[in-house]
Amino acid sequence: MHTIDAYKVDLEQFSVFLQSQYEIVEPAIIQHIHIRSWAVSLMEQKYSASSIRRKLSTLKSYFRFLQREQMITRSPMLQVSLPKLGKRLPSVVPEQYLEQMLNAIDPADDYEKLRNQLVVELCYLTGMRRGELLNLKVSDLNLSAFTIKVLGKGNKERLIPISHATATLLRQYLDLRQRTFPNTAELALLLTKDGKAAYPKLIYRIVKDSLSTITTQEKRSPHVLRHSFATHLSDHGADLNAIKELLGHSSLAATQIYTHHSIERLKKIYQQAHPKSGAD
Repeated sequence: MHTIDAYKVDLEQFSVFLQSQYEIVEPAIIQHIHIRSWAVSLMEQKYSASSIRRKLSTLKSYFRFLQREQMITRSPMLQVSLPKLGKRLPSVVPEQYLEQMLNAIDPADDYEKLRNQLVVELCYLTGMRRGELLNLKVSDLNLSAFTIKVLGKGNKERLIPISHATATLLRQYLDLRQRTFPNTAELALLLTKDGKAAYPKLIYRIVKDSLSTITTQEKRSPHVLRHSFATHLSDHGADLNAIKELLGHSSLAATQIYTHHSIERLKKIYQQAHPKSGAD
């Protein structure tokens, strides 16, 4: 949502441009060419496409208001197209880095350390969203069947398979959880050091701290591990529909971004390795 302050800044910036470039002060005189000219000037000032779209959206709302107030008869924005946004590939941690991190973790008889390890492994090895992880209850685990029941968006349930190693880690955690908080009535799987249900910032901090040991990339969130889970599955040839089901996506459109990421990776490998790729 745009704040009033953001609208005000955008409109003031547009007004200054109109006055300095065209000596226009009356809204009724503004034409689509003036708006396009402003958009070009913003591009020259290195504004991103998303920022320019936001500013033009502000103008669209502004001219709709002028029409309602009968100050203009037609919006000049009808002849202005918003700049297209390039597809942004999700941030992914290289597979070997994550393997290195997970292999370096030594399960300890320390509740916080073991819980933190479990958080990182569940985020990466199941692709769960942070909210889904926080909503997990002890009763959602079926360790004999090696599955976890997850409540996703739109209250849709799905079963996520887990490995024998993850099941073993979960058993170890549940045992330590019981010994650390023997009288707890908390249903949530993940607890704070005080025995209360874990909260979003705690999960974010755990993941960020863990990823900081293996990468300096800017994004180091639970969602990066979800992206990494899906991308690595795609890299290893997993069926797109299977990835969709594991992620809990409602359509394939949201899942296809991970095939794009894999294709970009293959292009880089091709350019680096093939003698006829044209690379220097």
